[in-house]
Amino acid sequence: METGVIDLGSLDGAFDLQSTLESGQSYLWDRPDGRMYERDAAHGGDAWYQTVVPPLDGVSDESAVVRVRQTDGALEWESNVDAVPLLTHLLRLDDDLDAIVSEMPDEPLVRRAYEAYPGMRLVRDPPFGCLVSFICSAQMRVSRIFGMQSRLRETYGERVEFDGETYFAYPTPERLAEATEDELRDLSLGYRAPYVRRTAEMVATGEATPAEARGRDYEDAREFLTTFVGVGDKVADCVLLFSLDYLEAVPLDTWIRSAIEEHYPDCDRGNYADTSRAIRERLGGRYAGYTQTYVFHYLRSGGE
Repeated sequence: METGVIDLGSLDGAFDLQSTLESGQSYLWDRPDGRMYERDAAHGGDAWYQTVVPPLDGVSDESAVVRVRQTDGALEWESNVDAVPLLTHLLRLDDDLDAIVSEMPDEPLVRRAYEAYPGMRLVRDPPFGCLVSFICSAQMRVSRIFGMQSRLRETYGERVEFDGETYFAYPTPERLAEATEDELRDLSLGYRAPYVRRTAEMVATGEATPAEARGRDYEDAREFLTTFVGVGDKVADCVLLFSLDYLEAVPLDTWIRSAIEEHYPDCDRGNYADTSRAIRERLGGRYAGYTQTYVFHYLRSGGE
């Protein structure tokens, strides 16, 4: 087992592990204390978080178990590999958060959201797990989305032994494509079951992969992702923002639409594409997705 410490003082800007991983961006991490996505779990605590990371192009050539927790001024980690490159990638420790925050609009709602969760960063999840997670997100609370992904891991994920314990990797596209709709419904996926199975089949056969969106103009990338079954504009925006480095993406979910109605009514243009353009400009342009995530987490957590 390898262990290490990342000095948070070396980062450009603050960092908050709990708000980063429990703000509705990622459903691929877990807490061994069983309190992931509990509304009353203490904010800013020193809980351990864990995940199994698949091989990532340009980052790691092998699957890895990663455990991490935040202590005073540092991230402590344990893994079967050197986890620094993985954590830097997954938790966007390479972002200059101070510079990003300086480009957020100086508006009361945005200020309150940032002040409530300073140090929250976006995640950079593996694309397939991110895609399936948000296909499962329609009309669901974050705790239920997390529960679905946990059941998928435990049912179809590879078992990985590390430090005397068993972990479950996220299912591969090939394994999920083999599942039947009835089997997926038994995991409480409901009407999302055929969407997950067909999307997994598309990736497994090479018909399309979410990573193919990279390098396209933003709106073209969003349109490409909607070719996956069960993916509309909002889910596509989530994948672009939380996996594929499109930091301008603003998923128009219920919370953000409520914010538009109450705080930015002039941005409501009657359809997704035009409203998206207007709210992206209002929330900071190239970093609008960061602003959106602060506002989303603040509102969802009862900030207003």
